[in-house]
Amino acid sequence: MSEAKPGFSQGIRMIILNPLWRHHRLACAMSCLLFISLAPVTRPAAAQAIELKVEQLTSGSKHHFFGYIGQCRTVPWNGTDRYILGMEIDRIDRMPRPEEAAVIILVDTKKNNELVRLDRTHAWNPQQGTMFYWNPRAVRTQFFFNDRDLETGKVFAVLYDIEKKKRIREYRDDKAPIGNGGVAQGGGSFLGLNYGRLARLRQVTGYPGALDWSKAENAPKNDGIFVVDVDTGARRLLVSYRQLAERLRPRYRDIDGIGLFINHTLWNRDGDRVYFFVRGNWGRRGPKINVPCSVHLDGKGLTLHDLHIGGHPEWAEGSLLIGKRGDRQVLYDVDSKKIVGQLGTPAIFPSPGGDVSLSPDGKWFVNGYKKGNKNYFAVLRRSDGLHGRSAGLGKGSYSGDIRIDPAPRWNRAGNTILVPGIAGNKTRQMFVIRIIVP
Repeated sequence: MSEAKPGFSQGIRMIILNPLWRHHRLACAMSCLLFISLAPVTRPAAAQAIELKVEQLTSGSKHHFFGYIGQCRTVPWNGTDRYILGMEIDRIDRMPRPEEAAVIILVDTKKNNELVRLDRTHAWNPQQGTMFYWNPRAVRTQFFFNDRDLETGKVFAVLYDIEKKKRIREYRDDKAPIGNGGVAQGGGSFLGLNYGRLARLRQVTGYPGALDWSKAENAPKNDGIFVVDVDTGARRLLVSYRQLAERLRPRYRDIDGIGLFINHTLWNRDGDRVYFFVRGNWGRRGPKINVPCSVHLDGKGLTLHDLHIGGHPEWAEGSLLIGKRGDRQVLYDVDSKKIVGQLGTPAIFPSPGGDVSLSPDGKWFVNGYKKGNKNYFAVLRRSDGLHGRSAGLGKGSYSGDIRIDPAPRWNRAGNTILVPGIAGNKTRQMFVIRIIVP
């Protein structure tokens, strides 16, 4: 990173401390500064506002949404930016019952946002949806989602092809069923999680009715984060709960009595590292565990981070994460475990702990945050600080497990953002924010 240029106050200090300006030149210097202060100020690019145009994408009596994932480069649009993935559901005022399915849809932006209904799933929740990911190796036509066997409760990942209009593969396992928790940036593999365990220990992160095959142990050695090969279905355990418990033991004396779960598995842009949270005692008595961790894809370098940068961080370049520290939107280096930079200002990002997302090319950044019963979106161009803020989108009075988070997601061109909102008829719908640069 390049060093920051001295600001105005720094410039004054440099002038005063420079021996060439002492004594007989100080008066001249101060006169010059007075002239500068009285001269017209040219607004820098950072002060210019871009227009954020909000448009409703879906409509009707049913509810439509994509879901929040947090995975970098998770794009709802397919490779041509024509089709947008989504779900259609009947109710948003409660968690889904195990028997309730969601319809998987495509929004065809070339045909007046026509809805194309493709399939159904019994593995979904109001926050993360069903973990949609377009397949990076067939990004025009194939996508992943999760499903659940109604009879056994076993969760599995699905690979669907929109041209063939069918599932072309299901990743099932009878003994230790897992669902997709994030697809590698270049494709070829995805992270696997036990969503039954997540549903038991924090309802909103899992799927109602999902089988929890590791519930007998608080920190099982055979459960954790898996890496699944897309072509063969073979899998390996990347990090186990037992490993995490042993690393947490110095911090939590009662760790053996706490059921651990993993949330927000974030695969970095280089595809060689995973950032995640190990958690426990959420909504229960005892010390709440919420520890950010990172690990290399080969299982080495498991690190527990002392610095917490918010619950919804985003990968930037290399070893950098975008998150929150105090009232600042910061860059955190996973290697050095230090804050190494900042995006924008508190005036631009009044709630840096909101849902954040970096455009696929890394040029644009958006922070979605709540205020009252509305979600707002602040957008920043990283090259010059050009920014803007959207009008508020209604999120209703829903809270807790059924809340409607901002959850902004970029298109592939990096000029449009998909967001949720409450429409005029009180239904939850999909909206887009188009970025218009002056």
